[in-house]
Amino acid sequence: MILEELGAEVFSVGISPNGRNINDQVGAVYPQSMCRAVHQHRAEIGIALDGDADRVILSDENGEVVDGDEILAICALHMLQEGTLAKKTVVGTPMSNMGLKVALKKAGACLIEAQVGDRYIVEAMQKQKFNLGGEQSGHIVFLDHNTTGDGLIAALKILAIMRKTGKKLSELKKCMTHYPQVLHNIHVKNKEDFSQFPKIVSTIKKVEQALGENGRVLVRYSGTEPLARVMVEGEDYSVIQGFADEIAQSIRAHLG
Repeated sequence: MILEELGAEVFSVGISPNGRNINDQVGAVYPQSMCRAVHQHRAEIGIALDGDADRVILSDENGEVVDGDEILAICALHMLQEGTLAKKTVVGTPMSNMGLKVALKKAGACLIEAQVGDRYIVEAMQKQKFNLGGEQSGHIVFLDHNTTGDGLIAALKILAIMRKTGKKLSELKKCMTHYPQVLHNIHVKNKEDFSQFPKIVSTIKKVEQALGENGRVLVRYSGTEPLARVMVEGEDYSVIQGFADEIAQSIRAHLG
């Protein structure tokens, strides 16, 4: 309704609930349906919300996904240009793509990390008086407007930037280059402190040294499942895939 009231022609997908198909193959966690609809209707943008609409994932006019990090980059750089980005800082998490940090740094802004979870992002923003933060998953918080993620507000912000700049979303998203990421989830018997296993620690350190400033490693336990999560990020996908496999094998050997 909001988009139509603003003059947009809207084609809706996934709007026929039957009690069993909630978020089935649609929404922010499954943006492929949106991307196909963008192609089908030759739309300028696709907007996919999750079940409670606090997250958003977009599609550009070519049907390519634009994730939360890219949305943050576009909004942050525009706000920086207009002088409205508080303290020239964005709040992200350890899961934020390294490309976001690089793009902000290049423009004279910075990215600080809060714990994974939008509530931790909001806490950091409120405590340090920042006004923009979010996650790769599509939680985007504009503290000038509200105190939680709101997918529609984030989408409206992007639409406003498209109108003001006259640029298509595919052009706007070029402000950030994604670094390849490899994610592994390893089932563990017990969530023991990694530091108690020298071989795991030495493997992680070896990978970190090899990556240097051009990549990073994040190893943590899931908060809800018996899983160890390994994320390796860097410039070359095949290289980081090998590194991620090496760390995963070490964890599996000692904790699996």
